[in-house]
Amino acid sequence: MANKRERQGTIRSIIDSRPVESQEELRKLLRQRGWDVTQSTLSRDLREMRVSRIPFQGGGSRYAITTGDDADGRPPLQVLLPPLYTAIDGVGEMIVLHTLPGGAQPIGVALDAEEWPEVMGTIAGDDTVLIICRSNSAMEKVIKRLKSVAGPAPA
Repeated sequence: MANKRERQGTIRSIIDSRPVESQEELRKLLRQRGWDVTQSTLSRDLREMRVSRIPFQGGGSRYAITTGDDADGRPPLQVLLPPLYTAIDGVGEMIVLHTLPGGAQPIGVALDAEEWPEVMGTIAGDDTVLIICRSNSAMEKVIKRLKSVAGPAPA
């Protein structure tokens, strides 16, 4: 069991330190650190550690460790939004949230899972999420909260 904990600690260290795009790349990085694992062992570790592939700036996807308590294993908004967020704007009761290509659907699902009382619902395309709020003041509150979760927009 100690080997498994140590191996998963190494996986966490690698994923936290750099973008890793594939299991094969991760296996090579593990091998460089003294861990020669099979693809099935690595897959099992990633599943147990709640590691998901998410789109990232510049195209492609990378592994990220999800920390939410979602029973279905989906990454929470706090994990997904920062690397996918590009811009946000609102008018009336509506917010338009822009993401990297392929980022809108997972963001929409994560936002729906938050069950914020100010949000009536979301509609997600490929790189845009339309968020319908209950009022203009609710829209302003949601924008502020989303900007806080996302951090600064990329330049």
